[in-house]
Amino acid sequence: MRHYERTHIGFDDRGNEFVIDEYRDIPDIDGLQHGGAISRGLTLFKTRDGHEVEYLAPGEFSVRIPGEESGVTVWTHYPEHV
Repeated sequence: MRHYERTHIGFDDRGNEFVIDEYRDIPDIDGLQHGGAISRGLTLFKTRDGHEVEYLAPGEFSVRIPGEESGVTVWTHYPEHV
């Protein structure tokens, strides 16, 4: 199951704004017989437009835009939140 975590607002070097949502995949434990420690799943980032986002470093992302050869680098103003 995918769970929304938070939203990051970032900008590229041209000043274009990107709204990036952060999600976590959480395992479905309904079918497990024995409960136990369950770790949170992988983190996934997507823009509100549905573009793929790759996490590069704290506060730095690469957004893959169709038709572009390489991703657009996007920075947030609050890298401690990532």
